Amino acid sequence: MEQKVESNRVVLHYKNGTIAKGLTYDFVPEKPKFHLIHQDGRIEEIQTESLKAVFFVKTYEGNKDYHEVKGFSKVDPVTFRGMKIKVTFLDNEIIYGATMGYNKTRKGFFIFPADPDSNNIRIYVVASAVKDVKLGSQAET
Repeated sequence: MEQKVESNRVVLHYKNGTIAKGLTYDFVPEKPKFHLIHQDGRIEEIQTESLKAVFFVKTYEGNKDYHEVKGFSKVDPVTFRGMKIKVTFLDNEIIYGATMGYNKTRKGFFIFPADPDSNNIRIYVVASAVKDVKLGSQAET
């Protein structure tokens, strides 16, 4: 039986501030590297530890006129799953969302954006790029 490999549209944010966009077929959180197929077709091996986060996105462009809502004001309590989380990166960017499996001993974790209109489907946060994490009711402050 042939296994179908699914591609993911990603925007990579590096710790050094650079950004790369493309597709990945082999991103696995537990593995130290994966491959990015750039929009020009180049394939690059990515060291996960060099990243701040991997943004799994709906479109590469997003909506330039849309400003993502910070906090949990747009969350639908009926459909919201997981624990509320507020992540502050070393560069002071803050993201809000839900997590199903935050564990401070892991190399990273997934967040689902709190804003349902976000261009991000989910975000893999690299733990070494994080300054602070607040969970549950603490995430709302």
